[in-house]
Amino acid sequence: MSNCSSDAFALAGRGDSPMNVVAVIQHTSGEYLGLMEDHLEGRRIRFQYFRPFAGGGKLPEPDLPADALILLGGGPWGSAGSRDLPTLAEEIELTRMKLAEGIPVIGIGLGAQILAIAAGGGSEPADLVLRSGVAARTTAEALNGFLPETFTQVVYMRDRPVPPDDAEILAVDELGRPALFQVGDNAYGFVGHPGVKLGMVEDLVMEFEEVPANAAAELEILRSLQRTIEDDLVPIMTGLVQRTSLMSAPKAAETAIG
Repeated sequence: MSNCSSDAFALAGRGDSPMNVVAVIQHTSGEYLGLMEDHLEGRRIRFQYFRPFAGGGKLPEPDLPADALILLGGGPWGSAGSRDLPTLAEEIELTRMKLAEGIPVIGIGLGAQILAIAAGGGSEPADLVLRSGVAARTTAEALNGFLPETFTQVVYMRDRPVPPDDAEILAVDELGRPALFQVGDNAYGFVGHPGVKLGMVEDLVMEFEEVPANAAAELEILRSLQRTIEDDLVPIMTGLVQRTSLMSAPKAAETAIG
């Protein structure tokens, strides 16, 4: 579990070099940014978690001066009707607002479903799964050319996103289904978690009574893939930070200074 300061937005403008701040919506105790945290911190990009599922937890306020919004996965929660996330409607509306404002949005797992719905697409029912596979990019220009030709995809998710018709599919899985899609100039939906850690998935399995089929076997597969996931994430984060402009014009810092 990350311990990133809850005062990230207040601290953004302090010092001689203002910093960007990302609002991260967490849907379970177990899932967080994982390996992505180091890549953000290494670029001096702050992040603050919002945990609406926790006692007293809330979603970000609509006027929060975030430089980007990240929506994480939801464990056994979905969006297609069988076990919907309790804050689904509110998060769709918040995401829709951020898209309209031109704020970068990154959706992962359930977060990709929320992004798809908010952008005019939808989601479709699917059983809760834990599965590791390989995704293949559809264009060499994806993520400013940094998306690997193939990369490991680890999916822990109920239901699946249906990107809107105007979305660009940047990568597909072995079955030809979207693995990564882009909405507009700076919003991205990852079906799998690009920064997943073994311990994160182990925590998800223990956190909820409902677990995916063959979880034990899939955990062993994931254990063997950790180094590959780490290597794949390096160019992915380089392209993602460039495409979302997360190292320029920090909104949170400007607000804090003002």
